[in-house]
Amino acid sequence: QVQLVESGGGSVQAGGSLRLSCTFSGDGFSIYTMGWYRQVPGKERELVASFHGSDGTMYSDSVKGRFTISRDSSKNTAYLQMEMLQPADTGVYYCTTYQFGIRKWGQGTQVTVSS
Repeated sequence: QVQLVESGGGSVQAGGSLRLSCTFSGDGFSIYTMGWYRQVPGKERELVASFHGSDGTMYSDSVKGRFTISRDSSKNTAYLQMEMLQPADTGVYYCTTYQFGIRKWGQGTQVTVSS
């Protein structure tokens, strides 16, 4: 019944890399509105990266130049390639998009970066 699922989180040392994946299933989802947020305890969930319009992308200032959002429409999947990870990148990463105009969230995947 879960229709939006993230994977690829884990533990890595500072300077390392991870690739997150988010796949949707079912009717009414749009790959063009997919994005990634992250959340740490006691903090608001914040935007990390998202698609903008049909071809563009947007990134948080803190991840520009290190993270890349991409998609594979044939697989209904968005990716977040994370390079040069820092301890401040630690958090639960959530995939989001819209289904029939309603915001949907994945279950989250933990990313832990040690120094």
